[in-house]
Formats: sequence, C-alpha cells, structure tokens
Amino acid sequence: MPEPLLSARGLVKRYGGLVATNDVSLDVANGEVHALIGPNGAGKTTLVAQLAGEVTPDSGTVHFAGVDITRALPHRRAMHGLARSFQITTICPEFTVLDNIALATQAHAGHSFRFWRSARRDRLLREPARHWLEVVGLSDRADVQAGTLAHGEKRTLELAMALATRPRMLLLDEPMAGAGPDDSARMVQLLASLKGQQTILLVEHDMDAVFALADTITVLVRGRVIASGSPGVIRQDSVVLEAYLGEDA
Repeated sequence: MPEPLLSARGLVKRYGGLVATNDVSLDVANGEVHALIGPNGAGKTTLVAQLAGEVTPDSGTVHFAGVDITRALPHRRAMHGLARSFQITTICPEFTVLDNIALATQAHAGHSFRFWRSARRDRLLREPARHWLEVVGLSDRADVQAGTLAHGEKRTLELAMALATRPRMLLLDEPMAGAGPDDSARMVQLLASLKGQQTILLVEHDMDAVFALADTITVLVRGRVIASGSPGVIRQDSVVLEAYLGEDA
C-alpha cells in the first residue's frame, strides 16, 4: 500500500473536562476525496484545526508527505502544500475578483506586492490568476469588486484562491454552508471536476454532496472515529446509521 499523503495518529484534544478529539486516527490517500462527517459537536472542527496547525493536540501525531508536522505552524504546513480553504483565504472586498486571485498567486510565487499598481501589470501573476478563474467558472466576474459577489460566488472565489497556491492537499470546511440548492450544485460540480487531480479532505453536512464526491468517508461521533470506508460501506454500517445517518434517513 502506498504511504498516505496525510496521516494522523492518536490525536487527543481536551478542553477542561471536554474531550473534543479522543484518540483519532485518519489517513488520506494521495489524490482522493476523503469526507469527514458527523453530528454537530462531534469534534470535526477541532480535528481539522489540529490538521491545519491552528490547534496543537495534547497527544498524537500528524504526518504530511512523510514529514512530521505535529508542531508545525500553519504557514509552515502551507509551505509543505497543506491549505485550509475558507479559513486561510480571506477575500479583500475592495479588490476585484482577479486581484484576489493574483494576491494568492503572489503568496505562492513569493513576489513582492509593495507596489500594488505595478503588480496589476505583472503577467506572471495575472495569467495564472485568469487560469484559476476559468477553472472555477468566474472568468466573466474578473473585474467585479469581490465584495459585491453573491454568497456562492464568494465561496467559489475562496476555493480559487486556495487552488492558486497550488496545494498538495485542501482542507475544505463546509464549502456548501449557507448556499442555496443552485450554488451547492455548482460547488459539487466544481469539486467533482477536481477529483483525481487534487487531494481533498472535505468536512460537510450535505450528505448528498458527500456521497456524490467522496472516495472514502470517516465518521466522527463524540470525538471518536466510529467508522471509515467507502461510501457503500458507510451507507450499510449499522453503527453509523444509528449514530448519525439514521437522523436523516
């Protein structure tokens, strides 16, 4: 078996008497969409924060591409290619959509933006930015002020900004949150187009989206992993049905 791109072992995080993650182990294979599901309060956000470097576990380890990043800060993890979308990407509402993507491209390339006016004429930033706008379907919104975008378009822009940093893996925390049916459908279609090209850990409550996208699903309940496997296996797991999926069945 090939080594997983991301491997967490025995992650524990306590907040006083609350155990948010309780001996959580998780493997994400290179190129897969791995969904993390569970009811509210299951510990999903705390787990993702530990993987992203925003929360330090009390015990356990996190390895990424064979490197121990358990104590690494978020920017160090980003340098290794681990990006958390909708958390690390902040839209600049006064800039255009294209400017926002160029800013993310600059962060990856290491260019200086001390003089924003000249950066707007830098084709090494603008051409990749236009490419990512085309990938996510926002080319016709390139010159629109980002702050005026609809909610679903802002989510898509944030994803484009994350992709512009060319990460090896994306941590997507509820990309469909607050979206209407049409926006959710567009996001599912976009994420489906990235399958096989981009490794993704997806935290999502929309079960239709999860089962449409995921190669592997891990179920977290009360801070513990109760099951992990293919969508078909998870659909038929009696423990999962009782603890979580049964609520929506």
